[in-house]
Amino acid sequence: MKIIAMIPARYAASRFPAKLMQDLAGKTVILRTYEATVATGLFDDVYVVTDSDIIYSEITSNGGKAMMSHKEHESGSDRIAEAVADVDCDIVVNVQGDEPFTEKESLQKVLGVFKDDPNKDIDLASLMVEITDWDEIENPNTVKVIVDQNDFALYFSRSPIPFPRDKKANARYFKHKGIYAFRKQALLDFTELTMQFLEASEKIECIRYLEYGKRIKMVETTVQGVEIDTPEDLERAKKLWK
Repeated sequence: MKIIAMIPARYAASRFPAKLMQDLAGKTVILRTYEATVATGLFDDVYVVTDSDIIYSEITSNGGKAMMSHKEHESGSDRIAEAVADVDCDIVVNVQGDEPFTEKESLQKVLGVFKDDPNKDIDLASLMVEITDWDEIENPNTVKVIVDQNDFALYFSRSPIPFPRDKKANARYFKHKGIYAFRKQALLDFTELTMQFLEASEKIECIRYLEYGKRIKMVETTVQGVEIDTPEDLERAKKLWK
């Protein structure tokens, strides 16, 4: 089974422009993410896929591998689908460019889903981590996920889900970590599915799969890390890096 990692990287992020080129302990965020992904040793190849000459140069000038996307894309999945169309691989792992704390343990858990799926019933898998801080639960920059009894995703939202009408119910809250693992064909199929209103409203691309009846296997991890969506996240990441 050939496994590759793709890191989609846009320069013009809406909430924090040029966030991937910000300094994190002496290296840019995107270079930290790339190096962390390579360091796991889990992949036959790792590429950054970008629409930016600046990001492309940042990776290649530091000895890394990068590809330029040639089309405008609505999502990171669309961007890497273009890149992998002619690449020989079985599993594609989408690591978000703002995830410099990407680590081996969590990725192994996601890849294990496919190794335990001989009939190829699962098209994609992703990560979730339990959160208990109410500021984070209510923060719209934190995407939450709820799952069924077999850990298949029921829905993703920027709102607190489930809504805590009865706090005595002791509901658990999970943050969706921005790492997906796809069978290659499932990723290519994604590009043929048009965006529907739920995804358009929430701006969460994996909702598209749910809207079309696909199943997403969620894997729980205990590794929090920091996803860098805002300048405040970057400051948190700098403190954590130390």
